[in-house]
Amino acid sequence: MKIKKHKLESKLLPQSLLNIPDPPKQVYVKGDLSHVMDHKPLLAVVGSRKVSTYGREVTQKLVKGVVNKGVGIVSGLALGVDGVAHTSALEAGGYTIAVMPCGLDKVYPQSHFQLASKITSSGGALVSEYDDGTPPLRQNFIARNRLVAGLADAILVTEAAAKSGTMHTAAFALDQGKTVLAVPGNITSDLSQGTNNLIKSGAIPVTCAEDILLAMGIDHKLTQQEIFGDNPDESIILKLISEGVRDIHELQKQSKLEASKFNQSLGMLEISGKIKSQGGGQWTLG
Repeated sequence: MKIKKHKLESKLLPQSLLNIPDPPKQVYVKGDLSHVMDHKPLLAVVGSRKVSTYGREVTQKLVKGVVNKGVGIVSGLALGVDGVAHTSALEAGGYTIAVMPCGLDKVYPQSHFQLASKITSSGGALVSEYDDGTPPLRQNFIARNRLVAGLADAILVTEAAAKSGTMHTAAFALDQGKTVLAVPGNITSDLSQGTNNLIKSGAIPVTCAEDILLAMGIDHKLTQQEIFGDNPDESIILKLISEGVRDIHELQKQSKLEASKFNQSLGMLEISGKIKSQGGGQWTLG
């Protein structure tokens, strides 16, 4: 997939990047930013690289919960929470953007090469302000975080130590006037000190996806009216998709419908605009 270079004044870049302090001089994009240009709500999800079982579970649950309501996910493709956030968004059939601390000709970390490929092949995008060949220098990670915050409407910290790069992202979000949300954690865990401190400083505490949607001004009941189809077979499929089942084979398996009835119902739901294909046998609500 071709890497495209855009000057900051380009009409193909989101206005939000123009309004941040110290905006980038140029932005490189690999993939699709049209969802951002269409004002799709975006949530930045960041946190510890050394994610705990708790941090992994809450990140997965919250990301899938908001993605199912039409929210896109922005993160930094790093190990830990970032990778979990991107993966969870893809598993839920959602849209996700990864902001890189290096040129887009390489993927950092290399262990996330397949994840980066899935992001672009699923309609998402990789973004960087750095020329091809630029290595992931230490200072680039902090600079990258201002773009993560800049692209998003709000930022969610699911798990973080008191002193970490995640705190830089939260600080950038506050400077940009963005809403900061944090998941409370065990007071004896070092990996929860950062989020607990954010809450004490005024961040919105989050214990469920509805907390995030409310903070972002999104009606969490918005898609409930779409759960019902024109017949029981269509309703079964719609309910499964709304619950996060997106793969066509898994949908047919869990629906327990005969292949002919399943395919007919799927086709009618697509024609009526109640569902849409994401490619690769993945479906989402329309």
